[in-house]
Amino acid sequence: MKQQYSNHKKYYPPHHFIFLPMMLLLMIIGVRQTFRDEPHQLEWLLFSIVCFCIFYLALMLRQHYALGNQNRIVRLEFRLRYFELFGKPSKQTEDKLSFNQIAALRFADDEEFKVLLDRSIKENIGGDEIKLSITNWQADDMRV
Repeated sequence: MKQQYSNHKKYYPPHHFIFLPMMLLLMIIGVRQTFRDEPHQLEWLLFSIVCFCIFYLALMLRQHYALGNQNRIVRLEFRLRYFELFGKPSKQTEDKLSFNQIAALRFADDEEFKVLLDRSIKENIGGDEIKLSITNWQADDMRV
């Protein structure tokens, strides 16, 4: 399938469609049982709290490490691409852009990159608007 704005998000099925729903279901069961099983109310409450903590940590740690690394790579790709297209360092230009703008620009081909980069600086358009403006979408199939 050709990547474009409508399908550019990536999911990791064991995490997003098995582990997280299972933890959510366990939390729901725990909370429900907390109110239904009064003799074991404290145990079910503790079970629910532990499930929530595991769910939260799994969600946040996976995202934190993966996205932190990915964000560094996206910035490095921007600097390299800018240098390849303009023959000069990107420091001054990069300082005028938000990370969302930089990340969105990576989906544009070289000609659109130049135009959208200029618009991003002059009109301060956001990352989503940049993505929606791209007509020749360049897929990024290797991201986390």
